[in-house]
Amino acid sequence: MPTKKAIKRARRDKRQGKSASTQAGEFVKEEIDNIRKGKHGARNTKQAIAIGLSEARRAGVKLKPPKAGTTSEKTRKQAERELKQGASHKPVSARRSRARVKALKRESTTAASHEALSRQAHSAARRRTATDRSAAAKKAAQTKGPRKRSQAAKKAARTRARTGH
Repeated sequence: MPTKKAIKRARRDKRQGKSASTQAGEFVKEEIDNIRKGKHGARNTKQAIAIGLSEARRAGVKLKPPKAGTTSEKTRKQAERELKQGASHKPVSARRSRARVKALKRESTTAASHEALSRQAHSAARRRTATDRSAAAKKAAQTKGPRKRSQAAKKAARTRARTGH
């Protein structure tokens, strides 16, 4: 169950014109935080992210299901159901919620470690083309706003000076 804070942040992202995946990122971040706090675990980082995306769809974020061929048909159908469910705001049964948390409590919390997240991000980035990554970065820069853009530019300059590029 996502917190009101996560829903509020996602709505703020939507108002700022940010993409659905950015809005869903708030739910994923909350999921990672929950695992780090020890509220429950996850089998791996991919599962932790999937739970966050699922909660985002159920909370009404218009995040499209994965394209056919990228994931299993079962996963895609489930994402479609969650998207539909998010539009109708029908609550999940208490029994199902309890069962979910009970199962996740048996899992390890290493899925949310810094190293595991880094490994996941690296492997996810490698599956994308350089053009795709560049386009995403440009779009992110557009929705950042002048102050944040300036801060990012200064940080990039510091990084370049430090690494000698």
